[in-house]
Amino acid sequence: MPDPLKKPMTILAFDYGTRRVGVAVGNTETKASQALKTIAATNADGLFREVESLLKEWQPDQIVVGLPTHPDGAEHEMTARAKRFGNQVNGRFNLPVTWVDERYTSAVLEGDPQMHDNLDAHSAALILEQYFTEYQ
Repeated sequence: MPDPLKKPMTILAFDYGTRRVGVAVGNTETKASQALKTIAATNADGLFREVESLLKEWQPDQIVVGLPTHPDGAEHEMTARAKRFGNQVNGRFNLPVTWVDERYTSAVLEGDPQMHDNLDAHSAALILEQYFTEYQ
């Protein structure tokens, strides 16, 4: 049973990539996630303008960023880039960031032709669902 004293939180999740960033939204009351969009910014300034616009629109209480690693959990170049992105979101917008292991999210979706058009946003939705499973 949900805690009546605990305020439901809106959460934005990001599946960070160097060319595209998937975005999903959800809340702690329903624990449901919804793919929002894929940001295809050509530079960091454009990316953070899009992020700022989404933050103004959704007013999230928490940010979740997918943390890519090798199948054995070892970090690689994209792990550091995703961490940097999350730290920049935290620093620029003063919102708490939680990192979620995203090792298998894209692989789960790649076989589904309906997901192909907005794969990154659907990956962000899976990352958010994993957050709800692990942290809520």
